[in-house]
This record gives sequence, C-alpha cells and structure tokens, in this order.
Amino acid sequence: MPIKTFKPYTPSRRTITVEDFSDITKTEPEKSLIVMLKKKAGRNNKGEICVRHRGGGSKRYYRIIDFKRDKYDIPAKVIAIEYDPNRSARIALVEYEDKSTGIKERRYILHPLGLKVGDTVLSSRNPIDLSVGNAMPLRHIQVGTIIHNIELVPGSGGKLCRAAGSYAQILAKEGDYAHVRLKSGEVRLIHLDCMATIGQVGNIDHENVSLGKAGRTRHLGIRPTVRGVKMNAVDHPHGGGRGRSKGGNIPQSPTGVPAKGFKTRRKRNVWDKFIITRRR
Repeated sequence: MPIKTFKPYTPSRRTITVEDFSDITKTEPEKSLIVMLKKKAGRNNKGEICVRHRGGGSKRYYRIIDFKRDKYDIPAKVIAIEYDPNRSARIALVEYEDKSTGIKERRYILHPLGLKVGDTVLSSRNPIDLSVGNAMPLRHIQVGTIIHNIELVPGSGGKLCRAAGSYAQILAKEGDYAHVRLKSGEVRLIHLDCMATIGQVGNIDHENVSLGKAGRTRHLGIRPTVRGVKMNAVDHPHGGGRGRSKGGNIPQSPTGVPAKGFKTRRKRNVWDKFIITRRR
C-alpha cells in the first residue's frame, strides 16, 4: 500500500504523510461486532495516573477481533477489509457458513498480507494447507514458515505478532516446543499446541507514515510531553538551575527511575525460561 504525500501549502503539510487506504473495501464496521470503548486517560482502577501523557483523542468503537480462531474446520469467506482505529493493522471481516445447520456467523480477524476479498480461510487443529490466513497449531506448521498471531498458552488466543507488518519464523522443533524467532531478533520456546496464523500481518507501510504535526498526535490520545529540565526542582529531578542543567543527576523519570541502562524486568519472571536468545 503506497504512502500519500501532499504539496507543501502549509509548513506542516510538507512533512505530513498518510496511508493510501486503497485496500479498504468497507467503511462502516459490522454493528454486531463493535462495543463502546471507555477511555481511561492512563489511569488504573484506583484513578491514579500510571501512564503519563494520555488523554483526549477521537472517539472510537472497539472492534471485537477473533484472536483465538476457534471455529474449527469450517471455511470462512473474506467479505471485506476494514480500517480499525484501535490498531495499526487492517482487519478482515469473514463469514462462516455451517452447512450442517445453515447458520452464518461473521467475525473479524487480523488481515494478513496478500489476503483478498473472496478468498477462503480455514482454522483447524489438524494439518491443513499452508495458505495465507489459515490457522493451525505449531506442530502442523513446517519449519521456516512465516507466521503471526501466535499464542503463548494453548487456547488463550494470539498474543505475539499482531501489529502491522509484524511476523515470526519457526526455526526448529524440539520435544514439545518450537523455536520461534520474532522480528526483534528474540528466539523463544512456544508450545507446539499453540495456534498460529500463516503469513505476515498486512499494512506493512504503516511504519513509514509521518504524523507531521502535533494535532494528529492529539487525535491519537497522546498529550504533550514537557522536558524535566524545563520544570522546577520540586516537580522533577532534572528541574531547577539556570539554563539547561539537570544538576548532575542521571537521566531519570519524575519518580526517580533511571531512564538509561536500568533493568526493570522482574528477577523471577516466569517467562524467562522460554527465552533462548534475547533481543539485545
């Protein structure tokens, strides 16, 4: 999908780029698959701000995505490809038709690169064709295959490789686990009973989009960030002093957590034993 540019009739238009949206075939979402999305502005259940610089933004509905792909051995036809404001990837509307009952059901799935309207996708716990959009356990997927929407725990739904352009590759299989290399370079063990979808997530040009102005950032619900050296000493460890001086302090957050080289991962992380090669 190409990136659209503009003539620089204003200073911000010179650097703004937007997605082409030529792959979108349906503009309105499926009403049965949307719910209201309440904004929390970075606050937890106690009302405390735990993520800074969040708030505002455009109103949006949440599209219910089928990350589990648990409607097995029933072919689904791709009806439309839609825009989802809650994620960088596109979503595909598929329709399942159970021939035994004649009941039709529609669901949203992540849109893989190369999947078109009219194509058929299938999900199964048994070996099936390695076509783009098909989902099956890792034990039935050949080594070297490109996959996305990967489960970490069997039956829990896809957790890895869900953003636009992301993918992983199966390097080997040993015992009950597969060696999967993520796009970050990390290699980790994933159980062979975990489901994964064939192909790479679509909308690969998303990373090339330039917002170009502050207003587009506010539409995404991101508020301005003030530098610590511009604050008073009472507000930030870098504050106070005359000119750009952080008083000899190391780079740190307002709460005093070091910002460079300080490890925040828990020492006893249950997932550490599954990581073979770290991304760093």
